[in-house]
Amino acid sequence: MKNTGGVPTLEMVAAVAGVSRATVSRVVNGSTSVAPEAAAAVHAAVAELNYVPNRVARSLASRRTDVIALIVPESTSTVFADPFFAPVVRGVARALSDTDYTLNLLIASEARPEKTRRYLLGGNVDGALVVSHHAEDHSYVGLGDSLPIVFGGRPVNPELADAHYVDVDNQASARLATSHLVDIGRHRIAHIAGRQDMPAGIDRLTGWRSVVTGDSAPRPDELVEFGDFTQESGAVAMQRLLDRATGGPLAFDAVFVANDQMAAGAIRVLHERGLSVPGDVAVVGYDDDTFASTLTPPLTTVHQPSADLGARMAEVLVARLAGRNPPRHTLIPTHLVVRASA
Repeated sequence: MKNTGGVPTLEMVAAVAGVSRATVSRVVNGSTSVAPEAAAAVHAAVAELNYVPNRVARSLASRRTDVIALIVPESTSTVFADPFFAPVVRGVARALSDTDYTLNLLIASEARPEKTRRYLLGGNVDGALVVSHHAEDHSYVGLGDSLPIVFGGRPVNPELADAHYVDVDNQASARLATSHLVDIGRHRIAHIAGRQDMPAGIDRLTGWRSVVTGDSAPRPDELVEFGDFTQESGAVAMQRLLDRATGGPLAFDAVFVANDQMAAGAIRVLHERGLSVPGDVAVVGYDDDTFASTLTPPLTTVHQPSADLGARMAEVLVARLAGRNPPRHTLIPTHLVVRASA
């Protein structure tokens, strides 16, 4: 029986398969309580009629949407300019490709926070992934009681201390990067730190301090400047570091930069000031993104597996939605990629 017109219905599938409407409903909703022969007949009828289940009706019946939201609390310009986000999205999509879940991307800062919160609590999604979370953003506090959420990066907000998250060990990898500079004979190591309302910025600063001072406590004379993870902020931070040495010897012979974008800006300023990399100043970045291998000289950097981070976030959330109990905190390993800049 071919469908000769109109939208195929559940009843039409049942007639072709020779089973009841209830049996068809159980099969298309993934039930395993149907006899294999009956399930095979239903699948064959679905293919013959090109039947597509009514997702709205399924959602009403099961209270599931089969939709997962990936929320990025950043501006649109940041999301599409920063090479960190694309592999994260790719990793999430890869992990969801063999599931029934559809990915919904929300660039949250383009809307009012309460609008995003209402959307998440309005029955539109089964769970949420949040990447690039900021300490002052309280939009997700308390949501975990109603909606499974997994964060990409350790949430800084103490009210989210029990949240599920996937991250890298930013402190340990910052120590690795800084120790490499020590190992190649650099003695005055500066740091261009990232935003201090984000765990990556905080923890990479702490890791650098633990190597250059022996502890994580700040010193009034330490060689640190702050950026916001953009290339331009890295350039400005390097200008400030260099200006400290006006009229005297260069105050540092190496710099660990909290991401590759800022490292690109820093290297540009070093070249503009007539300084060589790594001759005068060795530079190590963080991320191993598209900036790292295209800089002159190519950048020594910490490889952060962003796609794997996205995939693992999705896997943890899917496990939670399936009623399993994955670890609350998952750390993805990093490693140092040595190139000509250090």
